Amino acid sequence: MGAKHLRLVCSSLVVAALCAVAPAAAGAVNYVSIGDSYTSGPGITPYAPSAPAECGQSDKNYPHLTAAALNLSLTDVSCGGATTSDETESQFEGQPPQDDALSESTEVVTVGMGGNDHGLFGTLLEGCTQLDAVEHAPGKAPCREHYESFVQTTYAEDMPEQEAALRHIKELAPHAKVFVVGYPEITPKDGQCSPAEFPWYPKDLQWFRDKVQKLGNKMIKAGAKANGAIFVDTFGPSEGHNACEPPGVRWIEPLIGSLTGVAVHPNATGEQEDAYDVELAMLKAGIR
Repeated sequence: MGAKHLRLVCSSLVVAALCAVAPAAAGAVNYVSIGDSYTSGPGITPYAPSAPAECGQSDKNYPHLTAAALNLSLTDVSCGGATTSDETESQFEGQPPQDDALSESTEVVTVGMGGNDHGLFGTLLEGCTQLDAVEHAPGKAPCREHYESFVQTTYAEDMPEQEAALRHIKELAPHAKVFVVGYPEITPKDGQCSPAEFPWYPKDLQWFRDKVQKLGNKMIKAGAKANGAIFVDTFGPSEGHNACEPPGVRWIEPLIGSLTGVAVHPNATGEQEDAYDVELAMLKAGIR
């Protein structure tokens, strides 16, 4: 936790609950976490013993940290690689759809999902790396030139599916307050990064930040607003803590040399910081 957050959280009586970590008491607010790997926290140990091993779900991801801080009763079904369709379909054999965790007794839901829809995140990580680092393709932004239309088409296809998923959550959990959690900053505003850690061209790093990430978060926010959910911004608070910063500053691990063993995903600090953003949003919404 950064000193700025610590002062903010612990100096205010309104959010004093964030400084007290205790097991959920009987009768605690029923909280369900739905999400992909940015929620589940792969590479951050220890892993949650009740989650499927394939999900890489950390016991220190933001849902677990949030539940502990606010004394909520957590059911975390987040899973690495999940797409919006896995809310209603089984991601792995024998694994229930994530939405099966919801019921009329659910009081709080967080949703951190969408980056994997139609293969967006994986396609760009693999494709941009191939173009920029392996082929050394000509031009200032070969990844942007190759994938810009793919991103636009994918987002156009994603939005109705993601909004339908939010409506389905409200049908299954009609009394719940739903929080839609955005994605943090991955690549830097100035496009400057060590080639040893993230060997993309500067203009492609900037494009990924501004036209993939920021646009994606804007779409997620609009979908949340249109469906009565609360959007939790993690991008703004994470600026300057992207994967191109040094250890101790970055909240996202780089493409090469990840200290968690999982490339381009939040580290423990990243999950902690996401938790503070979620906790503050919940407290503002009256979750106690």
